[in-house]
Amino acid sequence: MPIPPDLPVLADYVDHWARVDPDREALVSDARRWTYAGLARQVEALAKALLAEGVEHGDRVAILGTPRPECFTLLLAASRIGALTVGLNPKYPLPELGYFVDDADPVVLLGFLRDAEGDHRDRLESLAKHGASLERVIMLGDGAGELSWEEWLASGATVSDAELANRAATVGPRDPALIVYTSGTTGRPKGAVLPHCGLVRCSRVQAERWNVDPVRLLVNLPINHIGFMGDMCAYALVAGGTAFFMERFDPARIPALIEKERITAWGQVPTMFQLTVAHPAYARADLSSLQGIVWGGAHAPRALLEVLARTGAHLATSYGLTETTGSVTYTADDADLDELEQTVGAPDPRYEVRIVRADGLPAAPGEEGEIQVRGDHVMLGYWRRPEVTAQAIDAEGWLHTGDVALLRADGRYSIRGRLSGMYKSGGENVYPREVESVLERHPDVALAAVIGVPDPVYGEVGRAWVIPEGGARPSEAGLRDFCREQLVNFKVPKSIAVREMLPILPIGKVDKRALREEALASR
Repeated sequence: MPIPPDLPVLADYVDHWARVDPDREALVSDARRWTYAGLARQVEALAKALLAEGVEHGDRVAILGTPRPECFTLLLAASRIGALTVGLNPKYPLPELGYFVDDADPVVLLGFLRDAEGDHRDRLESLAKHGASLERVIMLGDGAGELSWEEWLASGATVSDAELANRAATVGPRDPALIVYTSGTTGRPKGAVLPHCGLVRCSRVQAERWNVDPVRLLVNLPINHIGFMGDMCAYALVAGGTAFFMERFDPARIPALIEKERITAWGQVPTMFQLTVAHPAYARADLSSLQGIVWGGAHAPRALLEVLARTGAHLATSYGLTETTGSVTYTADDADLDELEQTVGAPDPRYEVRIVRADGLPAAPGEEGEIQVRGDHVMLGYWRRPEVTAQAIDAEGWLHTGDVALLRADGRYSIRGRLSGMYKSGGENVYPREVESVLERHPDVALAAVIGVPDPVYGEVGRAWVIPEGGARPSEAGLRDFCREQLVNFKVPKSIAVREMLPILPIGKVDKRALREEALASR
């Protein structure tokens, strides 16, 4: 497809496509179908509503919701006036959501009272007590006496076009647009601050590399994920495509939606693909509209690739992380199943990407090292964490990803693992230290150790060992329930063993290599 124009900020693409093709559909969710002209009106009205609330340049605006058009529209409207959006996933337990609100410190929190995940009034009322700067929680609903989305938009009617234009003129490409929380080795998630130019550049590169025309993209990743705001929604917008939203992952409904809406681009994590192709509905659906199938976040098994290849669509994978805003490596257009299974492709020439050995020298073919990335698309830093930012981005501007890769003779990267021991469960990053910190807050636990082990469905799942406190005798079921109260489901260990002793290295640390060998031997 033609390369989209290079515009300064993300919301500029709304106005661009509204001028070029105002009647083209932009965002679709069930019965709601917004054209680009309609989206432009929504973004303008929402930006004015935020100004009427007193949102200033640099303020944070949080939204609790499922994958739906309003969540992406908030990013467009807030970033147009220089504010930062923070997406909150209603599947997360209240303690984690409260941490995000306390840390991001938004001035406004929007939330939907009811959606596909249930009723959220209680948690919205609880979240209203968090965040030192939180001035208002806006609860949106469609029941009697509730504030509707349309009524909320109308609240900005007193703001003039000139006032909106003046604020928009203060926003530039390097201004932050989005905070995405990613787990960390310190045990608490940290917010990656992503700039407009990162969202724009990565979406433009992706539009060319995916080579789908027209872009009709299925969107069903959670709104707190860079995959939702960046890889899916921003990409579809920049490419002038149409995003079709699903509030919940539903393997039975996905094939029917692809057939009905003639979806051309299907992107998910491998686990979601596996669950979808295993459903009887997959074999019955007409998937001939698919032009591109893309996955990221985890390794895709050969058997899955063989099934997806039978659609006739172009298969591709890539590598990126929240901190790079989007993918920086891509498989080749003519990649065979071996390349797709064993590598994440090679760096796109528009990015600076390298593999560095442990001694600081560039890796040669056949050598392993850490992937490092540099450029203005990289995060601006971790929110309010200058010391952690300095550890992640060195003095020369290189982002140290912590991902270990092998540089092959053909220039492709083969991912080997994480320096920090992070594992991916269902395509989601899980850092052992975060889970260990939760287990160690249990009154009956003195010490916890967590590793990721292979799983045929989720890629990897967590396995934990704990040493009890004193004479306590915690049960596995009780510990798992405790974790569920503090962590989102994919972070809860699949199994938890209670031991009086754990293998210890000479330096006094738990020998996780020995635990891994034990776990693999017991499979």
